[in-house]
Amino acid sequence: MTEPQDFLAYIVKGLVSNPDDVKVEKTVDDMGVLLTLSLNPADMGQVIGRQGATAKAIRTLVRVAGMKSNARVNVRINEPQRESSATE
Repeated sequence: MTEPQDFLAYIVKGLVSNPDDVKVEKTVDDMGVLLTLSLNPADMGQVIGRQGATAKAIRTLVRVAGMKSNARVNVRINEPQRESSATE
């Protein structure tokens, strides 16, 4: 588990109720590595935490893991698409 995306998946799967829905996509560009996290909409609150504290801690941990492999790593959490109701 030396890659930052594996580390991110490991952390988040331990927090959520639906670990099978956790997906991490890695994109590399001149700014560094961007890890995009997708998860079950029901688990968003657990990953973000109160006032974003959990998400901030996760980002910090992954950034430190990236430093170990000499990479600048950022984490983006995908907001799930809300289903629009027919009564709107």
